[in-house]
Amino acid sequence: MSAYPLILTLDPHGVPHRWVTWQHACFYYAKDLVAWAIGEHSFTIHGGLNRLTGERSEIRANSIIAVKGRALAGNHFNRVPPLDNRELFHRDRHVCAYCGESLPSARLTRDHILPVSQGGRDIWMNVVTACRSCNQRKSGRTPEEARMQLLYAPYVPNKAEYLILSNRNILADQMDFLARHVPSASRIRA
Repeated sequence: MSAYPLILTLDPHGVPHRWVTWQHACFYYAKDLVAWAIGEHSFTIHGGLNRLTGERSEIRANSIIAVKGRALAGNHFNRVPPLDNRELFHRDRHVCAYCGESLPSARLTRDHILPVSQGGRDIWMNVVTACRSCNQRKSGRTPEEARMQLLYAPYVPNKAEYLILSNRNILADQMDFLARHVPSASRIRA
């Protein structure tokens, strides 16, 4: 694991974009591509020695940086993020949508509300977290056909929610920034 956390990048207008490594952030600083930086945390990364002066190079990187260039399109923030089990389980707080049991990731599965065998798609609005037992009991049926009630409804996380879901080691200043972009009805706020 790196000694440095991931750096949150924004577009020049402050719209959350993506996580980058400290090395990628150093590239932005070295190429003068950082428009502005905020956050309570900063990190000093030491480079090599200058052959002529003998001085050691260093770059001070903030935990949140806005990268110069084109602003993200207005719809970029609302673009559907990629679906994978890790973020799905985080979205659903590791709680089975049928029995309500909270379990570790290794004991959870992705359940398709409308089964793929019945034409259901693998999209955020058609999947929920389910324990293995409930998923097997439901089998290739809808919740109604299996007489199993959904305890919560699926939803598509916005970009800020997805960034929260996809990083396990978010700094407090990064979380505060992203939380301002999360809808008030999000389960992340609960």
